[in-house]
Amino acid sequence: MRLPVILCLAVALAGPALAQQQRGTRAAPAPAKEAPKEATPPADVPAPYDRDLLRMSEIIGALAFLRGLCAAPDAAEWPARMKALIESEGVTPARRDRLAGAYNRGYRGYALTYRVCTPAAHEAAARYVAEGDRLSHALAGRFGG
Repeated sequence: MRLPVILCLAVALAGPALAQQQRGTRAAPAPAKEAPKEATPPADVPAPYDRDLLRMSEIIGALAFLRGLCAAPDAAEWPARMKALIESEGVTPARRDRLAGAYNRGYRGYALTYRVCTPAAHEAAARYVAEGDRLSHALAGRFGG
């Protein structure tokens, strides 16, 4: 997800436009503010796409287990994808915990029932890949990614 990058870019592009608008007016200098002694952590406000993002995390967790169990060539990619997702979307500790928890639920759900790779494991992995593909395209289409 590239939403944080998009938001930063939007803010960076809006700054010069606002500065140009304010140059024409003479505003009284703002009173000096005391710098806060401690930076406040960002608020843990849920994003409108959080439910889908948590589902995506759960799918990645299931695929991390299933693809590893079946010795798929892309088995090592799934934990790396989750790490990238947490790094880009886990802006607060609580949000990182929710994303990691969803990943772990997906992983453990199959770790409890599958000990060897079976045709059913292959089918489950294929369905998760298809669902994850649909979900990622929907997220990118609706929220720009």
